[in-house]
Amino acid sequence: MRWRDIPNIISLIRIGLVLPIVMLLIEEHYTTALIMLFVAGASDALDGYLAKRNGWTSRIGSILDPVADKLLLVSSFLVLGWMGHIPLWLVAGIVARDVVILLGAAAYHFLIGHYEMAPSWISKTNTFAQILLGLTVVLSLSIVTLPSVFIDGLVYMVVVTTVMSGADYVWTWGRRALDAKSRRHV
Repeated sequence: MRWRDIPNIISLIRIGLVLPIVMLLIEEHYTTALIMLFVAGASDALDGYLAKRNGWTSRIGSILDPVADKLLLVSSFLVLGWMGHIPLWLVAGIVARDVVILLGAAAYHFLIGHYEMAPSWISKTNTFAQILLGLTVVLSLSIVTLPSVFIDGLVYMVVVTTVMSGADYVWTWGRRALDAKSRRHV
């Protein structure tokens, strides 16, 4: 193992936390799930910090980190939605956005060529909003019951950022695909 592999190992550990967190949520061990979610969040911040500060970025890291985030967020939202703690329509919207992005990335890769997925500011805002909503819901289920108006506000913030980031990905990558095709025909 090399030092530069540490961020990738941290991302793999975060992926390994997905199943225990899901099980804790299903078994309604919300306080322990909350602690594990904070550990996962801290590990996300740590691997990003180490990679950027030390120049330990890699292609595999650019894939592992968002995959770890998506696995954790989507699985947590699926469980929380299934249990009735967040609206199922919101979960469906989040999953639909991610499927559109995944299918678009695959289409771009196979039809156009290599690409580097760099999240936009709105995508980062959406991820932050989703994390905040998930943590807030689990916090409200475990330690302190928060007013529903607060959680509802976060739900609508996630809706807005999900729609905006999905539209941004479609617009940005659609434009790049058209530009790449027009360069090929010149």
